[in-house]
Amino acid sequence: MINSGATMRHHKKPIISPLRYPGGKAALYTKLRAIVRANDLTSGTYVEPYAGGAGAALGLLVTGQVRRIVINDLDPAIYALWKAVVSEPLAISRMIEKVELTVPEWSHQKDIYLNAPRDDYLSLGFATLFLNRTNRSGVLNGGPIGGMDQTGNYKIDARFNRKTLVERLRLIALHAKRISVANTDGMTIIKRYSKRDNTLIYADPPYFEKAGSLYLNSFTETHHSALAACLNAVSDTKWLLTYDNVPRVAELYSDRRREIFALNYSAHRVTKANEIMVFSDSLTIA
Repeated sequence: MINSGATMRHHKKPIISPLRYPGGKAALYTKLRAIVRANDLTSGTYVEPYAGGAGAALGLLVTGQVRRIVINDLDPAIYALWKAVVSEPLAISRMIEKVELTVPEWSHQKDIYLNAPRDDYLSLGFATLFLNRTNRSGVLNGGPIGGMDQTGNYKIDARFNRKTLVERLRLIALHAKRISVANTDGMTIIKRYSKRDNTLIYADPPYFEKAGSLYLNSFTETHHSALAACLNAVSDTKWLLTYDNVPRVAELYSDRRREIFALNYSAHRVTKANEIMVFSDSLTIA
C-alpha cells in the first residue's frame, strides 16, 4: 500500500500567495498539476479544506490547470485575509503600499489582529498579512523579524516586498470570480464537495507533531480520527491528503494507498522532513 521510494520532482513553481507559511505546499504544485491532468480535471474545481497560504490552489488556478478553486480556513483571521484579497484587492494593495514597516506599527497591527471584529475583513485581513510578512518564519503568534529592538541580522521589512505583494494581489484579482472563500470546519467542506463531479479535494490539515507552533487551529487525536473517518467514507471520490510521516497515519488510512515524499520546512530553520501523501481509491496517481 505504501511507496517509500517515491521521488517527487519540483520544477519551477508559480508563487502567487501573498502569505508565508511554514511547510507551505506550493512546492507540491508540479505533483498536483500532474494529478489534475491524469484525472481529467482541468475544467474542474480544486478544493482546499485547510487552505492556510493556499499556495497550490492559487498556482493551479492562475496557470489555468483548474477552472475554479475553493479556499477554506477555520481560522477567522486567515479567512478575513482571503475574503479581503478576493473582494477588495485594490484597498488592501493600497494598505500594503502605504503602511510603515516599524515596530510601533507592528504593535498596532498586532492589536488589530487580536481585537478587531471578526467581520471587519479588510482590517483583520491586512493585520494578518502584515504579521505574516513581518514575523519570524511567518508564524502569526510569533515576534517581529529582528526582534522588538531590531538588532537581529534581518529587520522587520526583510520579507515585506511591497511591489511583489501588490503584483500577487493583482494576479489573484484577475481570477477572483473563480475563487470561493469559506470559513467553516474542513470536514464540512469535504462532505459538501466530495460528491460533486469534476472536483479534486486536497486536504492538508494541522499535523500530529509540532502542530501547536505552526498552526493556530491545532488538531487533537479526536480531530485526526474524525477526519480519517470522513475521508475514508468517501474513498470512491477524488481526494488526496498530506501529513507528517508518523505511524498513526498508516493506522488511520491502512486501506488507502500512501506515498512518502520529502519537503523543506522554513519554520525556525530550514529542514527537510519526510511526509506522507494518502490517495482515495478512485484517484489516478500521476
